[in-house]
Amino acid sequence: MNLSHNTVLITGGASGIGLALATRFLNAGSTVIICGRRADKLAEAQQQHPGLRTRVADVATAADRAALATWATIEFPNLNVLVNNAGIQNRLKIDDLAADWETRRQEIAINFEAPIHLAALLLPHLRQQPGAAILNVTSGLAFAPLAGLPLYCATKAALHSFTLSLRQQLLPMGVEVLEIVPPAVDTDLGSPGLHPFGVPVDAFADAVMARLVTGEQEVGFGTSEQARLASRAEADASFQQMNTR
Repeated sequence: MNLSHNTVLITGGASGIGLALATRFLNAGSTVIICGRRADKLAEAQQQHPGLRTRVADVATAADRAALATWATIEFPNLNVLVNNAGIQNRLKIDDLAADWETRRQEIAINFEAPIHLAALLLPHLRQQPGAAILNVTSGLAFAPLAGLPLYCATKAALHSFTLSLRQQLLPMGVEVLEIVPPAVDTDLGSPGLHPFGVPVDAFADAVMARLVTGEQEVGFGTSEQARLASRAEADASFQQMNTR
């Protein structure tokens, strides 16, 4: 994947992994649009990196996804890269699912519905652009889930599966489909300060982007690289180890 001379739309791009990817595309010479639910966070990111373009959008809703796709293709006719990065992570027990279903539905919608819908909405435009690509951000937990994060892990596993099918279907159209598989990264995913043990976001972003440039289509880092390459027996052992601590 070429990082320069693209026009890139990144969901959840105001902080964390999304912002780290955005700055790397931006520094390589691409036009970068980040979207998110909070105008203040988008403004803060733009202040830190003045070249970024921003758009407030809640990708949990179909209406906002459709509006985002329409706006992006009109305002940025050279748009050729979609990065499905937005995600939320909630700890819960299955018997709590009925208590606040709207919160649970949002986790499914943002993590899984949104990437599918945005890919479908933007595909007619993307397939006409040179260097077109869709980049989905999944998780090492897609391969060996943490039981305390059942919806997060399930949605990321589903997005990994969808990415494989999407890559196969879009191959004849010349649209590249890539996957970044993060481990625990020191970001505010889940809540601020939840992942201080995670790898530094800049080290992670530098490593995975360097590998995407060489032509790799699925890239992990550290423990997530081990997870994505694990045998079924190794994945089962990892699951047992993570969930019996």
